[in-house]
This record gives sequence, structure tokens and C-alpha cells, in this order.
Amino acid sequence: MTEAPQAGQLTFIAPRRAKPQRHLADLTMAERRAAVVELGEKAFRADQLSRHYFGKLTESADQMTDLPAASRSVLAQLMPDLLSPVREITCDNGTTRKTLWKLFDGSLVESVLMRYPDRATICVSSQAGCGMNCPFCATGQAGLTRNMSTAEIVGQVVAAARTLARGEVPGGPGRINNIVFMGMGEPMANYKAVIGAVHRMVDPSPDGLGISARGVTVSTVGLVPAIAKLANEGLPVTLAVSLHAPDDELRDTLVPINTRWQVAEVLDAAWAYAAKTKRRVSIEYALIKDINDQEWRADLLGRLLKNKLVHVNLIPLNPTPGSKWTASRPEDERAFVHRLEHHGVPVTVRDTRGREIDGACGQLAAANPTA
Repeated sequence: MTEAPQAGQLTFIAPRRAKPQRHLADLTMAERRAAVVELGEKAFRADQLSRHYFGKLTESADQMTDLPAASRSVLAQLMPDLLSPVREITCDNGTTRKTLWKLFDGSLVESVLMRYPDRATICVSSQAGCGMNCPFCATGQAGLTRNMSTAEIVGQVVAAARTLARGEVPGGPGRINNIVFMGMGEPMANYKAVIGAVHRMVDPSPDGLGISARGVTVSTVGLVPAIAKLANEGLPVTLAVSLHAPDDELRDTLVPINTRWQVAEVLDAAWAYAAKTKRRVSIEYALIKDINDQEWRADLLGRLLKNKLVHVNLIPLNPTPGSKWTASRPEDERAFVHRLEHHGVPVTVRDTRGREIDGACGQLAAANPTA
């Protein structure tokens, strides 16, 4: 029986759909061993399978030549193809690569691989669509199709890791350094799968990819109970709060979930997360022309964040086709930065990579509705 929500508790329910096939990335190592035994193989084959997938980035069981041929065909059941590339577009001389993926049920999601001189970052989706309904976001306007599975989320990272390892991105062979849950979806509304994916990302091989937890950022529009839960996971990931307005009146419009958990509650949860994890909180703020980019709002934001373990990430809005929302004027952006700095709040303006390739989450999927 499903436990009924407590009074005052808000739940987010994705439409019921068929589930993707079970993949080894959905499972803990103990669960993988049990699954392998169920298939009639020795438990240690799970360790071999995991070393191939997470360590060597092997694409299929057929390529695992150190395993008996008969075992390979059986173990292939734990490596189903969950993501099919539909379209890939690049910019920045090939160092920014956006991929549109089709899931088993036809749902479309996106990931973006960005390579810099000193690091490589992958931005992943956690849901097909999003139920948060933020009016300036292409994904939010598309609505929620379904939650992604842990393996579907991890698969985006593994695919990018293979691309880098094969030297297909300018700069020679490389590896993933940073993962940001800032693609399609609200990660905290798919909490169990996202936490499972984070474990697969940060656990050492053969359990996972062995990426530093400090290189993982989990974003949220402000689901307060989930922020509190994340603080107790023992995972020192960075929390990013998509604030976008310092006052409830405007945030109620820009981020509708604010009518449930308002600015003060969200920030209190963020400060509790910082105190528990000793990790600096990132405040995401999309600058929108004549909407939230006034100097008085910068002052209000500065007063709210002053003397906190925080960093502000200002995002020049990547407008979606036909939208009334657009990026702030350069002079207003500079003034906003100046006011935050006046309050002693660390602030940077995000690199606008991907603008020419429908870089904002949801734009490429919206442009390919029948892919």
C-alpha cells in the first residue's frame, strides 16, 4: 500500500507509464550480484560487468572478450540500450555538444557536453519534461511526461565519457570532471532516481564512475523537504537553488512552486544544507529584461545573501522562440553585478555557451517534437 501524504505535504506525481528495462546502473553492487545470480551466472560476473561499464566504458557485452561468450549473451540483459541519439549539434569549434535522446517510450530528453581548457562538464536531464511550469523555461512550458530512471540519467554521463575518452571532442582524449543536474526536469521531484544516479556517478569503480562528489551539482527550484533530505545523504554535492527573484511577489510568477515554499523558507533550507555539508550554495538567477534585473532587486538579493556561504550565478536568459522573455541589457547586467558585489556577495555571470544551438534546456526537444 502506498503511504498517504501527510497534511501539508506536496507530492509530484508523474503520469503512469511503462518502465524502462532494468539496467545494471539502476542497481547497487549487491543488487547487481543478486541479479547476475538470478540469470544463472556466478556473482563475481557482476563485478566484471561493472568494471567494463563504469571503468572501461564498454558499450556492449559483446565487447567484453574476457568473459565467456555464453556469459556475455546472458549478461547483455543487464545492459539494454536505454538512450538512442536522435540529433547532435555542436558549436564553439566542437567543444560544446548538445544531444537529443529518445527514450524507449519515445520521450525526448537532452544533455550538453561542454569542454573547457581545464575541465569537461556534462549537463544532464532528470525528467522528460518538467512539472514546475516556470513561464520563461522551454521545458517548463512543455509539461511533465515522466520521471527518468537512474540508468537513463547515468547513461547520459557514460555516453559523454565515452565521447571524451575516444578523443572525439577537440583537445584530445579526456574525462568528465563536473556533472550538473540542470537539464530538463526538476531533480528533487525525481529524488530516488537522482540520488541513485549520484551514487553511480561518485562511487569508485567498479561500483560507479568515481567522479568527485564535489564536482556534482544538483539543482532545484526550491522543494524544501527534499533539500533537507539531501543534506542528510552524506553526499557532499553542491546544491544549486534556482531563485530568479528575491521577492515573493515576482517569484510567485516566475517560479510557481514559490506559492508553496516561499523565498525565506527556501533560503533557510539552503543555509541549513550549507551548515550540514560545509558546501557553498549556488544561487541561480536568470536575468530577464525589465522583469527581475532592477538594481533594487539586486540590493534586496544582496541583503538576503550577505555573509552566507553562497555564490550567485547570474544567467543571461537564453530566450525561447516566440517568448516575450529575453536577456537583460548589458548595462543592466553590469549594474546588477555591481550591486551584489557592493553587498560582498560573490557573483559571476555564466558563460553563454550553446545559445546558437538551442542551448537552453528543452529548446532542442521542442524543435523536434516528432523525432
